[in-house]
Amino acid sequence: MSKNIEVHVIGAGLAGSEAAWQLAQAGFQVGLSEMRPLQKTPAHQTDQAAEMVCSNSFKSDDATSATGILKAEMRRLGSLLLQCAEATRVPAGNSLAVDRDAFSQMATTALKQHPNISWITAAETAPDLTIPTLIATGPLTAEPLAQWLSAICGGDRLFFYDAIAPIVERDSINMDIAFRASRYNKGEADFINCPLTEIEYERFMDALLAAERADLHDFDTPYFEACLPIEIMADRGRQTLRYGPMKPVGLDDPRTGRWPYAAVQLRQDTLAGDHYNLVGFQTRLKWGAQKEVLHLIPGLEAAEFVRFGSIHRNTYVQAPRVLDATLAVKNVPNLWIAGQLSGVEGYLESAAGGLAAAYFIQGILHGKPASPLPRETMLGALLHYLAHASLKDFGPTNAMLGLMPDLPNGLLDHRALKRAGGARGLKQAKGQAHRERALAALEAYLLEHGATT
Repeated sequence: MSKNIEVHVIGAGLAGSEAAWQLAQAGFQVGLSEMRPLQKTPAHQTDQAAEMVCSNSFKSDDATSATGILKAEMRRLGSLLLQCAEATRVPAGNSLAVDRDAFSQMATTALKQHPNISWITAAETAPDLTIPTLIATGPLTAEPLAQWLSAICGGDRLFFYDAIAPIVERDSINMDIAFRASRYNKGEADFINCPLTEIEYERFMDALLAAERADLHDFDTPYFEACLPIEIMADRGRQTLRYGPMKPVGLDDPRTGRWPYAAVQLRQDTLAGDHYNLVGFQTRLKWGAQKEVLHLIPGLEAAEFVRFGSIHRNTYVQAPRVLDATLAVKNVPNLWIAGQLSGVEGYLESAAGGLAAAYFIQGILHGKPASPLPRETMLGALLHYLAHASLKDFGPTNAMLGLMPDLPNGLLDHRALKRAGGARGLKQAKGQAHRERALAALEAYLLEHGATT
């Protein structure tokens, strides 16, 4: 590695890309190592930075939701990836979804053209910790580096299985049956919906439960509960899918004027609108079985698959044992971990973790002690959870309002709010109160710590 490199970022996924950009923008010389295409992963298809594999969504844009608050904090901190996401967004109702190829290409171009970033194609195995090093290699960390990390951290790694949803060609969807709509007609009709009658749903369930599944190599490895394969959900009960990815609520079938018995939603996956992914339809069925089963969905009888679903093992560290609330590895100087490897789940959360790690590393390089973000912020609450969760129950987590400290008594008049807007109004008011407190806490933190962001 060049002697002028001041910070080493390993992994050009979402966390690593965001961190490298932030550090470079702050004036530091950054070495950004990425093993693709020299060494491939079971899930990635390109050698681009910030490639989105499982989904093309950065979740809800509702300003009062946990992800809405997290996005507001990231924008205040100058997130590169949110800028790329806004520039490449595709219709997705009240969510921020992107053309994943255009998104990663835009991020890659920004990183490779930055004068302070040296792009290094290499599969790192034992990083040199004489300079600050951030490992953001994601859940598909190559085994040699994972073994080195496990040894140096003094703790076992953890694993879970993650699955990918299929993508189909837009022109192969039968729009005589499928229809465009968003739930409860909110916003634009951004989703394609395939309605099922009870008979069609039961036929689909019979085929799904009987279909051949891909073998798993590690039988004791758990699934990530927020991203279960559809067949695993079906194993838990024949009605489970109707309360999950096949829920019909808020979708009026124009042919009947009523909600169908069940429905499958498809979300635009490219700016051109030629590819759509099946929302929430992660699966480990064998590819031939996927084709047979999914063709039973009305509207998808002749669907052409751009990509079949698949499953792979993901890795994350025992964060409460390994990390502090600044993502620094305890008792190992000059080493940080960010992204899904740190125990967060989701593309948005991974990018946010990389942004935070870059901020903490900047402080160290400026000779300042690292100080955790306020717990009143969504990002600070997420990192606090990683550092302080119970090891017994620890698992990958998304941004959730429940991670944030309770609002002070008296901040909300619950009875008045319930009378004015019911439970929904109370939820929105609480989210708005969390948002205002989070952004105020972030501003105070940045002012106190002399941030120039």
